[in-house]
Amino acid sequence: MTPLHDLIADEIRRSGPISVARYMELCLLHPEHGYYATRDPFGAAGDFITAPEISQIFGELLGLWLGQCWLDQGAPSPFTLAEIGPGRGTLMADARRAMRVVPGMGEAALLHLIEASPHLRAMQRKTLGDVTHLTDVSALPEAPLFLVANEFFDALPIRQFQRGAKGWAERLIGLEDGRLSFGLGPFMDLDLPGGEGEVIERCPAASAIMAELARRIAAHGGAALIVDYGGWNGRGDTFQALSGHRPVDPLEAPGEADLTAHVDFAPLAAVADAEGCAVGYITQGQLLLGLGIEMRAEKLAASGDETAIGAARRLTHGDEMGELFKALAIWPRNAPPPAGFQPAPRGAVADTER
Repeated sequence: MTPLHDLIADEIRRSGPISVARYMELCLLHPEHGYYATRDPFGAAGDFITAPEISQIFGELLGLWLGQCWLDQGAPSPFTLAEIGPGRGTLMADARRAMRVVPGMGEAALLHLIEASPHLRAMQRKTLGDVTHLTDVSALPEAPLFLVANEFFDALPIRQFQRGAKGWAERLIGLEDGRLSFGLGPFMDLDLPGGEGEVIERCPAASAIMAELARRIAAHGGAALIVDYGGWNGRGDTFQALSGHRPVDPLEAPGEADLTAHVDFAPLAAVADAEGCAVGYITQGQLLLGLGIEMRAEKLAASGDETAIGAARRLTHGDEMGELFKALAIWPRNAPPPAGFQPAPRGAVADTER
């Protein structure tokens, strides 16, 4: 048992079973016992390795992608350069280094990081120096916005709904013999497709965040690149926990493991479209190959980086991260499409399951 287990159990005894969303919120962000409040989860010594930790190429290419978007939109100055969920700050450090080749971009950029964890904020300041930290995207300036989010949306709290013989019910977490366990709440009148036993996940927080980003970009210019693992109109139970680079029971040790779920990009695209943005959607492999990852890896290898070629393969190959991870880009409808993307036909992205 963990200290957070006891706090969650007390809440359940007082108020009844809690949603998966509430459980994720407590496990990840509790100010004293939450996963992100107490540790550095990244890298070989942590619980998982993200793309920026695999190779500097990832952040460099995303930085150049943002730089080209900035130039294509007339190089607005000043502008907001932002990242949601920056981890150690590795991606942004690599991106800003690459941006130095874009004349005037560094001087025009006002860096804002959206980060809730005090522990990670301290790490980001150590990596990046003086930055403006925000707790929510709603606090971003009303200005041109060029933003990246890598493996952020997968950690947002989800709700799960399971279909039984009498209809849909929310999947909840309660107590059984003193241990946390899954169960179902009352049946609900939900208009969702699916057969008996099927699970559908919804992430209201993700849509709200996307709406804030898209509104700013449609009104003031800019672009956002969302990279994460998931799919389009995803279905099934994808709630999972990772500790020491291995899957573990998500209910076993609250606060001690990373909790995530696959991102459903379809509703995110629909929200951005409704807010007035153009939308593009491809795989991570397609994006990085289109941006020249192979050429950059060969250059690094020639300069002595023995890991560069293998890292590029890991980031792009279909059997590694290339197909599982997707990239969603949004930009103003009157702006040129960003590198690697073509806008989806108007209305096509609205054809999503609600």
